[in-house]
Amino acid sequence: MHARRDLLRLIVTGSLAAALTGGVCPARAEDPAAFVRAAAAELVAVVNTGLPQAEKQRRLRTIIDRVADVEGVARFCLGRFWHMATPGQQKAYMALFHDVLVNNIAGKIGQYQNVKVTVGAAKQRDEGSVVSSIVERPNNPPSEVGWVIADVGGSLKVVDIIAEGTSLRLTQRSDYAAFLTRNGNNLDALLAAMKQQLAQAQR
Repeated sequence: MHARRDLLRLIVTGSLAAALTGGVCPARAEDPAAFVRAAAAELVAVVNTGLPQAEKQRRLRTIIDRVADVEGVARFCLGRFWHMATPGQQKAYMALFHDVLVNNIAGKIGQYQNVKVTVGAAKQRDEGSVVSSIVERPNNPPSEVGWVIADVGGSLKVVDIIAEGTSLRLTQRSDYAAFLTRNGNNLDALLAAMKQQLAQAQR
C-alpha cells in the first residue's frame, strides 16, 4: 500500500480510538464539539483497564455501534457494489466490516496510551459538522484530525474522520473499488480478503 495511505491509517487508527471509545453516551448532545469531547475524554478509562483483550473488543464494539454510524460508513465504503451484493453477501460484509474496525482499534490501543485530544470548534459542511482536533501521542508529532459528525436517525454520530486532509471513508472506498476491479468485481473475493486480514491480525 502507498506510504501516504499507511500513514493515514496509522493516524486514523489511533485517532479512531479517541473518537469512538466514549463510555458516556453523547448521542443526545446537541453540540458536535461537545459530542467529540465527551467521547474522547473516555479513552483513558478504556486504555487503562486491565480487562482481557477479548473483553475490550466486546466493549468497544458496543460503544462503536452507539457513537458511530458503522452501517452507514460500511455501505458508503462499498459504494455501488453494495447494490450488486446478494443479501447474504451484504450481511457477511457488514459483520466483517464491524470486526475489522473493532480489531484495528483494539489491536492498536496499547500503542497509544497517554493520548491527548484537544478538541476545537465545529464548522458546518455539506456532509455534516466537522470538529477540529489535535491528537498528541508520545514520541509522535501532533496530528490534525477532523471528526465529521452528522445527525443519523435523530442522534449525532461519527460518520467520517479526516486526517492530513484526507477522508478515511473515501480512502477505504477507493481501496475496496480498486480491489474489486482487480478481481473482476467478485464480492466473495473481497470478503475472503477481509477474513484473511482479520486472521492475520489475530495471530
